[in-house]
Amino acid sequence: MQDVVIEDLKLFDDDGAEGPDEILAFSRTVLVDRLHQLLGSTSIQGLRHAIGDLKEQLRAPDSDLRAPTGEVDTVDFEKTHILDELDQIAAARTLERARYYVERLFKSVAEVRTSPINDINLNRWKEYGDIYTDSLWIVKRRDNSGVHNAGYWGNFIPQIPNQMMRRYTKKGDWVLDTFAGLGTTLIEGQRLGRNTIGIELQPDVGERARRLVASEPNLHSIVTELVIGDSTTVGYGDILRRHGQRSVQLVVMHPPYFDIIKFSDDPRDLSNAASVDAFLLQMGRAVDNAAQWLDHGRFLVLVIGDKYEKGQWLPLGFLTMNEIMKRGFLLKSIIVKNFEETTGKRNQAELWRYRALVGGFYIFKHEYIFVFIKR
Repeated sequence: MQDVVIEDLKLFDDDGAEGPDEILAFSRTVLVDRLHQLLGSTSIQGLRHAIGDLKEQLRAPDSDLRAPTGEVDTVDFEKTHILDELDQIAAARTLERARYYVERLFKSVAEVRTSPINDINLNRWKEYGDIYTDSLWIVKRRDNSGVHNAGYWGNFIPQIPNQMMRRYTKKGDWVLDTFAGLGTTLIEGQRLGRNTIGIELQPDVGERARRLVASEPNLHSIVTELVIGDSTTVGYGDILRRHGQRSVQLVVMHPPYFDIIKFSDDPRDLSNAASVDAFLLQMGRAVDNAAQWLDHGRFLVLVIGDKYEKGQWLPLGFLTMNEIMKRGFLLKSIIVKNFEETTGKRNQAELWRYRALVGGFYIFKHEYIFVFIKR
């Protein structure tokens, strides 16, 4: 097996104590002209003076920099961000360095540079501070905005599909969730402008998901479809053809963690697998069924945890990871995400601490997000 490199660690705080920054809309043509003028400065002192004037113009609501209502060629900036950029230019010790910063800001205004797999403007990468790039996610609370609902044990936090779709898809792309549950991925896809197809085995859960998705505003007029079926056998080709599609650009898989939680009495349910080997066999079939519809060079995301059984740690996450790699997928990243509280352990922290001390084990506080790329 290939070596696995875990990325640098960082903690994430989702408290959101500070309110959203003010968004300012500028006339792109006028702002480009002002930045050209900065590049024409012949001294660092003159450039700093020009920066001061420009900052005043940016702040003034009646400045010709501000985009008039209805103007098409506009560019938006967070107020704090563009002022910080100008402060960095003014703080440069040499005219050469200051011009470098001006040219970088100019590119962020004049050009949009994205990759083939997402809409992130790399000329304005500093503004994506809410997109995670480290491999340890400390998320203090789940996003419960809109119709998101934590009232189902199988739900993962909405931040997971949100982050994955923003990193690995563009608006208008197609996303497949093979274990849809209450439709968390579909809801996030609808918010982000991604077409989403979800498969859910349990009819009652699927119907609840449909109601939730239908009550979330579809501002981007995209497709969201939840299909009741078995992800190991469902006909993805027929579903895609109904929408005039041949493939998807992202697959999200959040299966049951073997038999930790029994979700139904259906023998096809992965939580009812007779053994770990049977679970992995069924998972392999679900991967095979979905993978053939995923474009080459695009991503499959697996969200899964481990299990403690008969006095030993069962590395279910890594066993499932291996099943996917056997099918030719390359492992791109391993993310470790914490969870402080689960439905089964809620309000029982002291009891679980006692059990851990008695049993000599460590309490589960994490799950994995494996990111694979299809060769």
